[in-house]
Amino acid sequence: MAYYDFQNIYTIEQWHKKQAWITRFLTKNQPDIIGFQEVFSSESLQTLLESAGYPYYAVVDTPTIIDDFIYRSPVVAIASKFPIVEIASVSADQQAASLLGLSEFHFSRQPLRATIDIPHIGLTDCYVTHFKSKRSLFDDPLPDTIVPSETALSRFAGQRLGSWGSAMLRGTEANLLLLAILKQRESSTRPMLLMGDFNDELSSSCLEQLIAGNVFGMSDSDIKRLIGYYRLYDSWDLFTQNTEQVSLLRSPTHYFGSKTSVLDYILLSQEFNAQYLGSLFEVSDYHTEDKHLINSSFDEDGYSTDHAIPCVTLSLRN
Repeated sequence: MAYYDFQNIYTIEQWHKKQAWITRFLTKNQPDIIGFQEVFSSESLQTLLESAGYPYYAVVDTPTIIDDFIYRSPVVAIASKFPIVEIASVSADQQAASLLGLSEFHFSRQPLRATIDIPHIGLTDCYVTHFKSKRSLFDDPLPDTIVPSETALSRFAGQRLGSWGSAMLRGTEANLLLLAILKQRESSTRPMLLMGDFNDELSSSCLEQLIAGNVFGMSDSDIKRLIGYYRLYDSWDLFTQNTEQVSLLRSPTHYFGSKTSVLDYILLSQEFNAQYLGSLFEVSDYHTEDKHLINSSFDEDGYSTDHAIPCVTLSLRN
């Protein structure tokens, strides 16, 4: 199997090393629920997960296969030790998209919703997403009718427009996914969590609406009383608030040269927010699995993942 193009083909030994790394991660961390991005071979992953103690697994899309063995357009997946009672793809609200000046909008990677029966809290809507990357929205030079092609100006202006196009798409995906999550929350009244590779900082202008709680013209008391129910909260913030360790530094999940950033997140509804009196769970631990990036061994980590993995522990409140 090859991913993206022929040059990235795996040997049997490399494939086995990648599978072994995933198994070691699962054995060490023992997550009850785990989301996956960039899944190329879903059946192989499902088989591995079953042998590791995850009987419940779901995807809602399939990657593109070229020439029988080159996989492109990877998908997201979810695995659980608890029963998945419902699985659905998340569609963009086309009427909302049209209000944004868009027509026939589709996510670049199809998000999924899995309703999982979690002990003590019951049915919970769990979402996995992988937002558009920061890579330029288009690779081709700008048309001559915009600026002369094959010039430094064309490359510079093209990259600026392409980067902004990616940012607009990423922000639109985030906000239309949020709309779908809120509509589901209103109809199901179930707790919810969202996890995935957001491909940007949560504080960016593209993504900040995911955890925003403000409503223009509404009083603070009304916001607290009416809006908290619908909000998503960054699990890192909940952890530092709950443990009163606000000075902790958050570990990056991505390294690019000397630049580091947090691109991967787990967001939770108020049922997991200890500041909410009616919450059942609290975020008792948060750590970022990053040994394979900052202290790696090629034999063990050579075929792992280029992102660190945020891991959250949820404990019943006393």
